[in-house]
Amino acid sequence: MARVRLSVAERRVELLRAAIEQIEARGVAAVRIADVAAALGVSNALVLYHFSTKEKLVAAAFTHAAQDDLAHLRKLLGRRTSALRRLRAAVRWYAPTGQAKGWRLWIEGWAVALREPALREVTRDLDKEWKAALVEVIAEGVAADEFVCADPVGTALRLTALMDGLAVQLTSYPGSVPRSRAQEWVDEALAHELGLDREALAGR
Repeated sequence: MARVRLSVAERRVELLRAAIEQIEARGVAAVRIADVAAALGVSNALVLYHFSTKEKLVAAAFTHAAQDDLAHLRKLLGRRTSALRRLRAAVRWYAPTGQAKGWRLWIEGWAVALREPALREVTRDLDKEWKAALVEVIAEGVAADEFVCADPVGTALRLTALMDGLAVQLTSYPGSVPRSRAQEWVDEALAHELGLDREALAGR
């Protein structure tokens, strides 16, 4: 059966999604242009036409993944509900026990970013945007008297640091921390940062 002819933009997205899957499965160091091509049944030359080197393909794949994550975050924080509900939804989605995908991908990205300036810029910008979005909704909740938080910037940093660390534990060392316990720790940290008890955090 003949392949459906895709536009240049559609083909790039297809290649980026395949690259993300291959990076998650094999790791950045091991993945090859040939792996991405084989996953889609296309030639190496086609991949290289769109991304002239493996390094450019990897950087673009991480950028694509970051944009997807940020789009979902904006969707959660843009809901017409209280700041507390939006913040709790975002934190629960971001946490490694939630619905967010790709923690293995981002752990790979952090490691490679130590040596690759282009990827370091992608991961740094994603981190900044996540924190800025959390700071904004925390400030909204404070202004609406939904909770108390004297330092929204510090709160965003501490929460993301906790969740990033738990992601490493749950992804790299399966079974080291029960997922239910990790979720309890995230909820406890969020409640503490906002001056709430667990029942108030849950909206009861």
